[in-house]
Amino acid sequence: MRLLRALVASRRGRIVLAVVTCYLVWQGWLTLRAPGKIAPGLGRAVGPVDVQVTLRFPPERFHVLVFQRFGRVSGTEGNRVELRGVRPSELTAVARPYWVARVEPIETDQGRERR
Repeated sequence: MRLLRALVASRRGRIVLAVVTCYLVWQGWLTLRAPGKIAPGLGRAVGPVDVQVTLRFPPERFHVLVFQRFGRVSGTEGNRVELRGVRPSELTAVARPYWVARVEPIETDQGRERR
């Protein structure tokens, strides 16, 4: 409690508290927003799923490396990254970054999912 009073009493302390508060609010927003980016029904899959992650801009090497933590990256096209073998429990983590716009199942040219 003493530390908190000391932080609030100083200008630097208030700045640090404001930055920490903004960071926590930002992380909370990302967590709340993530499920809305996932296509309906995708999270109810039984086994690993193949997904297409749409970004807000063309992906760079950094983004591909981040997605490799969740599955195998099989390619990129435009603003999309194909990610294979993602566990349904990790879909929220895939959708969480602010630069992810949508997570959907991979579809073929005929409109059916690939298996």
